[in-house]
Amino acid sequence: MNEDDRAAAHTLQNLFATLGADDPQGRALSETSEDIPQLARFLALRHIWPDLINSWAAPDALEDIPAAARLLAHGADLTDLARVAQVAAYETAFGLLYSLTAYGRDHEAPEDTPGWRLMETTPAGELTGRAVQSLHESLLSMDPSGRDGQDIFG
Repeated sequence: MNEDDRAAAHTLQNLFATLGADDPQGRALSETSEDIPQLARFLALRHIWPDLINSWAAPDALEDIPAAARLLAHGADLTDLARVAQVAAYETAFGLLYSLTAYGRDHEAPEDTPGWRLMETTPAGELTGRAVQSLHESLLSMDPSGRDGQDIFG
């Protein structure tokens, strides 16, 4: 690695650390040496657990849903019901990420139909040319508890 790449990796490492990423050094080295858009991947994934998955465990998250309120009224355990909602949210997020970033096309559609690709952009919104692929593969590791989903799957 040349001096410019080392400096870029160091800057990225500091940014990953500031943003709260696990293994900032490994992510920065991967981005600079393997040309994988690790920062874009991290930023795309980092709010899924707290905002879409763990939010179902918040107080009063389920009480406004009529079916959940009925289950709770009939003695269902709130923690168990919250875990069911969290697993459903995880599976939905995983499926959507897989659909959007794994293959980029509908295999049931005719071959001459368009596909899609999620791309990294500059802060100004210009394409960098680097695809942000297979985000589903990193979803479990983004669990802020550090337990890779064991709190909801265990």
